[in-house]
Amino acid sequence: MLLFSRNLDKLFFRTLEKQLALTYATSTEPQREEEFRVLNLKHVKGQVAPRRPLKKIVPPPPRTQQMAENQDWGNVWPGPRSFHPATVPLPVRQGYVEKGVSPGKFGNAELMKIPNFLHLTPPVIKRQCEALKKFCTPWPKSLDSEEKCERHFPVEVSSSDYCHSSPTIRDPLARIVSVKVKLEALKLDARARDKFLRLVGDRYDEESDTVTIVADRCPLKKQNYDYAMYLITAVYHESWNVEPWEELKSEADMEYYIWENNASKVNVEKIFGKEAKDIPQIEVYSSAVDKYMNEGESDHTVEQYGQAVRKILNLPSLGA
Repeated sequence: MLLFSRNLDKLFFRTLEKQLALTYATSTEPQREEEFRVLNLKHVKGQVAPRRPLKKIVPPPPRTQQMAENQDWGNVWPGPRSFHPATVPLPVRQGYVEKGVSPGKFGNAELMKIPNFLHLTPPVIKRQCEALKKFCTPWPKSLDSEEKCERHFPVEVSSSDYCHSSPTIRDPLARIVSVKVKLEALKLDARARDKFLRLVGDRYDEESDTVTIVADRCPLKKQNYDYAMYLITAVYHESWNVEPWEELKSEADMEYYIWENNASKVNVEKIFGKEAKDIPQIEVYSSAVDKYMNEGESDHTVEQYGQAVRKILNLPSLGA
């Protein structure tokens, strides 16, 4: 038993020595570092990469070939947008070539440059008008003629809106506002009317008896409208304003000739022996004298004056 125990101890120590010797040899051996991969440029050109199989992409047919004839165009093109050839079922052409017809709609940049109104078809316009009717009031039955409209609404406001392809929707010309007013509707007397016409200058049209004010100095349309109405209001009140020096004006200081305030009226009343309002054809005569004195001597004014004198004296005309 004692001999077996000694042999076991010897075997244990020998095994332990072998393990220690192996551990020491492993720890003292230099470690090999991993080497970098070698870049080989010689045989790269010869290498051929495997080709991937090409997938043939079949484009779907245009939308125009799938549209129904009774479709609702308002749903296809609901609002303003750029031209799309696959959506418009029309053979649209745009452009110029020296020989042949104009280019078609596919791949045509000219059709994309200009704005279009394809969304404003008659059915869509009718639908929009029906939707807007609930916000409108019926037209007054009494305004059945242009004369009545001008009499009850003497102010006419004109402006313009523009639709174009631009980074901004605000066109510089859209701010311009034109306001027209019938001078007869202002109810001015002779003195106020004369002062009003002198203030507005060449903005008054004698044939249509209309004063036109054009405002464009403000950036917005609403501001120009307010400014134009302010100008008309200011000129109207200034026309009724009487300065102290205006009361001192005599007949020699008048800017134009007035038949009722001159000696011609007195002489006519002496000749006929009655007041001017009771003399036949006195209005024609007074009007001819006013034009002759204010507009100057011309063939037209002299001829009118001669005819008026013959009428008031009951003489036959020259052509009779």
